[in-house]
Amino acid sequence: MADSPDFQEKQYAFARHIRDPENNPAPVDAEDRRLAIYRELFFNNLYNLISQTFPVLKKIHSTDKWRSFVRQFMIRHQAQTPYFLEIPQEFLSFLQNEYEVQADDYPFLIELAHYEWVELALSVSDDENDDVDIDSTGDLLDGIPVKSKLAWLVAYDFPVHRIAEDYKPTEPGEQTTFLAICRKANDDMDFMELNPVTAKLLEMIAANDSKSGRELLSQLAGEIDYADVDALIMHGHDAMKQMRTAEILLGVK
Repeated sequence: MADSPDFQEKQYAFARHIRDPENNPAPVDAEDRRLAIYRELFFNNLYNLISQTFPVLKKIHSTDKWRSFVRQFMIRHQAQTPYFLEIPQEFLSFLQNEYEVQADDYPFLIELAHYEWVELALSVSDDENDDVDIDSTGDLLDGIPVKSKLAWLVAYDFPVHRIAEDYKPTEPGEQTTFLAICRKANDDMDFMELNPVTAKLLEMIAANDSKSGRELLSQLAGEIDYADVDALIMHGHDAMKQMRTAEILLGVK
């Protein structure tokens, strides 16, 4: 037992070296050829996983910059989960809470990372829809509309769903970008861009358990001070039908 602290210190020294080999010497008597295998294995596993989860983020950065993100993540972030599929969420947490934003970073960096993480989070979510009491073809105005548990409403300052190598906005959009991101019954991922009013309607549907679609739209008209209630109900009905086709809404109960 007397040797245990020394053994643990060697483990810590090994871990520090693997995370940050430039600033932490290798454990004494460790062969560099073998350590190089571990250094490359650990880094490349994280690099490949994070790159697969954040493909657009990777694509718009230089190789050196992207490798720097992964290396800083290894050095600075203390993960709270041992599960491989949850590492991307840890990377997002690192960007949100620990990463020191640089002058040349894209202003949409963290929002784009969140948007790309949502797709993974939804794809592996254990949530399931209970369709027992839901009429998938029922009247969305007379019935109580039901949102899919696998449809998430997110809001961003930047139009993150459009960002690509040839489109990197430097300023936020004129209005908030609302997206309903959905995992369909066949496990395909899709999204629908919503305007502020439709996004508010989806929020109300998600929180509702007793009001019909017509009642929700009438309530919405009052909340946004929309004078032509009948017109809002008509447009809202069309929007709900589109959301049902996209499986954002499951139907009515």
